[in-house]
Amino acid sequence: MSREEKNVTDLFIRHFSFWPHLSDAEKDLLNTHTHAVHYEKGAQVHRGPFDCIGVLLIKKGQLRVYTLSEDGRDVTLYRLFPDDIGILSAACTLDSVTFDVYIDAEEDTDVLLTDSSAFRKLSDGNIYVRCYAYELAAKRLSDMLWKLQQVLFLSADRRFAIFLLEESRERKTDTVHLTHEQMARYMGTAREVVTRLIKYFNQEGWTRSGRGCLQIRDRDALKKLAGPY
Repeated sequence: MSREEKNVTDLFIRHFSFWPHLSDAEKDLLNTHTHAVHYEKGAQVHRGPFDCIGVLLIKKGQLRVYTLSEDGRDVTLYRLFPDDIGILSAACTLDSVTFDVYIDAEEDTDVLLTDSSAFRKLSDGNIYVRCYAYELAAKRLSDMLWKLQQVLFLSADRRFAIFLLEESRERKTDTVHLTHEQMARYMGTAREVVTRLIKYFNQEGWTRSGRGCLQIRDRDALKKLAGPY
């Protein structure tokens, strides 16, 4: 086994809980039909109902998963970061999962892509793979419902506080390096709304704007505004 193959296998062991339950033939199938793919920033990774590329294991970068309205407006459902798994890009392998999503690369991104046909074969023949896939799909659908609940039922300032806290936790920093336009896209709102919220949060002393970034200054105040989430 080459060093590259060992690294890939180590990733499978770490991220695919079904790995110990695969036969040698199934492991060979997974290895043979998984390959490294690089996406440039801005590239379209998955084209909704027109695609079923397979399972994505993100090694580096960031992917944005979103849905489109009939008039072309998009709503960010969730984002995938290093060590995350993209399962809805293989929704065709999951019976009764028909939610079509679009996926774009928000940064230069490296992934391991397991072909949908191979994953379908594994899922059909191995209950552990099938359970893993449906559990992960259920988690992603839960993320999507939470996002839609925020858009429909929460005030803009509470949603913004939640967004900043989640972004800070994901990035492990108090400084959010995003433009107003990016924040608006991830929140599913207008840029003008984000600009107004940032001005308000800055005036309250909860945040401080910098060039291309926003620094959290009063995390407790944001947590109080966000409430349970």
